[in-house]
Amino acid sequence: MELGYWLARVCFGFQPRRLERRLRAQGLRGSRYRLPSGDLADITNLVGEARRKPLPLSHSIVDRVVPHLSRSVELYGGENKAPFFWFGPYPRVVIMDPELVKDVLSSKFGHFEKPKPSQNIKQLALGLANYEGEKWAKHRRIISPAFHVEKLKIMMPAFAACCDELISRWEGLADSAGVLEINIWSELQSFSGDVISRAAFGSSYKEGRRIFELQGEQSELVMQSNRTLYIPGFRYFFFI
Repeated sequence: MELGYWLARVCFGFQPRRLERRLRAQGLRGSRYRLPSGDLADITNLVGEARRKPLPLSHSIVDRVVPHLSRSVELYGGENKAPFFWFGPYPRVVIMDPELVKDVLSSKFGHFEKPKPSQNIKQLALGLANYEGEKWAKHRRIISPAFHVEKLKIMMPAFAACCDELISRWEGLADSAGVLEINIWSELQSFSGDVISRAAFGSSYKEGRRIFELQGEQSELVMQSNRTLYIPGFRYFFFI
């Protein structure tokens, strides 16, 4: 019954249409819902187009990282500052007012629930970012001691060793004039994994580094699948 209800809601758009009417009744503006995947196709095209363009030497990276948000703000932002777009059958409201952002982040009464992770996201990770209520509080208490200042001080030798190795490697790669061109994104990814691996795994940090490499590959696959419409149970259907 649950699968049938979800399919009916997606295929016929009853729930999305109802949500769209409620959003517009509150004065919000956004794109029209389109069966069955909303703005997913446009988002994929915009992201692909942005990635194909050279990255300008500027701190203005929004158009590169989240071009679909820029487009929503440009088309529907205006004075209300809360445009929305459709991620599958679910509306996403873009909040830009600092006071509204503060209300959402400081809410302690459950008025703003965290988005329910899809099965794709669950395959990657579950943790504090996804939990609510008492479960969130319990796990927050468990991990909190690991971030105390005194605990972090113990990890400083590992942090320093990673920094020294990174700088030494860069110096070895530079030419006689001390000039080097590198992909800083992949370098910092590797550096972060090295730091965490040494701090968490100690002498077996190479094993930890391999775990982070596998997680990176898994993250890329999850991000690719997340740009398509997920239908629960659809993977159990086989087409010949």
